Amino acid sequence: MRKITGKKFYTSLFMSCISLFSACWLSGCEMIEYHPYDLDIDGETGINAKNIERIESALQGKDSFSFVFISDTQRWYDETEDAVAAINRLDSVDFVIHTGDLSDFGLKLEFELQRNILNKLNVPYVCLLGNHDCLATGQDVYRLIFGDENFTFEAGNTHFVCLNTNALEFDYTEAIPDLAFMENDRNQLPGSCTRTVAAMHAAPYTEQFNNNIALVFQHYLKTYPSLQLCLAGHTHSLSVEELFDDDVLYYTAPSIKKRTLLRFTFTPDTYQYETIAF
Repeated sequence: MRKITGKKFYTSLFMSCISLFSACWLSGCEMIEYHPYDLDIDGETGINAKNIERIESALQGKDSFSFVFISDTQRWYDETEDAVAAINRLDSVDFVIHTGDLSDFGLKLEFELQRNILNKLNVPYVCLLGNHDCLATGQDVYRLIFGDENFTFEAGNTHFVCLNTNALEFDYTEAIPDLAFMENDRNQLPGSCTRTVAAMHAAPYTEQFNNNIALVFQHYLKTYPSLQLCLAGHTHSLSVEELFDDDVLYYTAPSIKKRTLLRFTFTPDTYQYETIAF
């Protein structure tokens, strides 16, 4: 099957639509039924659950590990291909976290193409839900290909809590971020988890976040054992900020268009991060 990347994706998508329209017009639409938002997924599904099992199995009992953090790969397929190749060249990377916006329009094809690229990673990866991923039937496609919007996993002694924070996309009609999920998760933590990392697409005080509860959200996060840091995307720019004057840093990844990876290395007593241009 021919690989479609970068600008070729949009050209191919446009030409496919033209071809389908022409065929439908010529045949009287008797044999063709097509919709860009269908949920008939081609290829692998349930990605996060499978990869979480791999992460937890490989890092069980460990207090040192390394992961790469990326975000906002929407429409930048060539750059995502290059990012995967760059990650595969790195030594001692245990997993990858993608904090969302795999798609631009919530199209099934966008998710499938991104998944196919990320599946070339030599290490397991997980993907969060971004605000663009909520468009059209994107949320349903995300659930099928990747899984639940709120999920957790353990990397050795470190608990990762991954949250849907795209409140604006849901018109504030749902509990986003889901504080009940966080409280229940906190109450069921295994005793082996002594550190916590939080990941989300939209950080507090961005327009997507429900900023009426920003302080409450941070309070809930601080109830987790030894909150180390928070990861976010959405702004397409690299930043490191202490949003709440509480010594907890929020690291925001640039869009993949900026060709920069963030790599975090955890040791028993601390962590370090570096930016890697590719």
